[in-house]
Amino acid sequence: MEALQSVQYATVGGRRIAVVDLKDSEAMLEWLETLEDTEVVREAIGHLKSADGDRAKAGWLRWDDVVKELD
Repeated sequence: MEALQSVQYATVGGRRIAVVDLKDSEAMLEWLETLEDTEVVREAIGHLKSADGDRAKAGWLRWDDVVKELD
């Protein structure tokens, strides 16, 4: 919340722009990334529930298979 409250505004070339400290900007980006991650988890859990808890049916990959692909 502090990062959002620290926003200052300026008019440049007839356009109103927001000016944010770099540290505050990074904090806002982290917050947005966390929101995105949370939505991904909610969606994955929804798919798992729809598949009655069957991970394969929900489209989840087995960790061992993923590791093999990375090697």
